[in-house]
Amino acid sequence: MIADDLLELEHAGWRSLCDGSGDAFYGALMTDDAVMVLANGMVMDRATVVAALGQSPPWARYEITDVRLIELSGDTAALVHTGTGWRDGEGEPFVGAMSSVYCRTPDGWKLALYQQSAKS
Repeated sequence: MIADDLLELEHAGWRSLCDGSGDAFYGALMTDDAVMVLANGMVMDRATVVAALGQSPPWARYEITDVRLIELSGDTAALVHTGTGWRDGEGEPFVGAMSSVYCRTPDGWKLALYQQSAKS
């Protein structure tokens, strides 16, 4: 099922951000022309994402809730959810409305667009 496959990729991404391997994970997952649009307004291409994640502090834990799948075509789908991440030493978690657009390729699902908006 597409929703299960994409949700597993989202969990794998968060796990990589917790264990410090997010740069390698997203470097392999993102399409060559993929971008991430972050809550602070930054738009980052794949190379910039890889460089930034290589220097980012890890998340201590995360939670994914309110998951919805939007099938755009047989080979393209968006997973929309609320992501909550906690870092050690920070009181309040980051809570964001997140959407990830995936394209099915011969190598499996690849991330083409990721967008997050901070939730208050």
